[in-house]
Amino acid sequence: MNLNFLNSISEFLTALLAILFAISIHEFGHAYVAHLNGDDTAKNSGRMTINPFHHIDPFGMLMMFLVRFGWAKPVPVNPNNYKNQKLGNITVSLAGIFFNLVSAIIFAMIYSRVDMYSLKSVAYSLVVYNIAFASFNILPFPPLDGWSFISTFLPRNIVYKVYEYSRYTFILFILLIVTRAYVYILTPIYAFFSQIVGFFM
Repeated sequence: MNLNFLNSISEFLTALLAILFAISIHEFGHAYVAHLNGDDTAKNSGRMTINPFHHIDPFGMLMMFLVRFGWAKPVPVNPNNYKNQKLGNITVSLAGIFFNLVSAIIFAMIYSRVDMYSLKSVAYSLVVYNIAFASFNILPFPPLDGWSFISTFLPRNIVYKVYEYSRYTFILFILLIVTRAYVYILTPIYAFFSQIVGFFM
């Protein structure tokens, strides 16, 4: 009897677990750091949680399966509630990426210290998808984290102008994926983050 299909199921479930975790810890990071900065909009919306079902964007999750880069539903925040608006914008924008990278480091350390194949497989997948999620979200396109960070330092009129065209960002993502141009953009970022994580292995 050919049992290769069991390996496929195992790989699918491992990837699913890693994707759900990467999405959840990323969005939890945004919500938690917003809370620390004095804004409970995300907390009151039920988004300060690691329950993935509160964060999933179906198409963004599908992209994580297909190309290992994707997105979740943005966490709602109100910068007017921040104790210090500029500091709040910076820390909340980078929080999701930071939480993903810290998670990748933790799982990389687990990967390098365990011998059981199943645990190494899960840990490796968690490293890969956490780095991938951080890499994609650092791109400077609205509504991604990279743009939220950069917009903190730009004149308001430029920020508003960019937001006027943000509805076309989704089309840009599709073009990047269809043409595979995302490989040339994201591969160097992924490699850089991988080097950081690799120091802890």
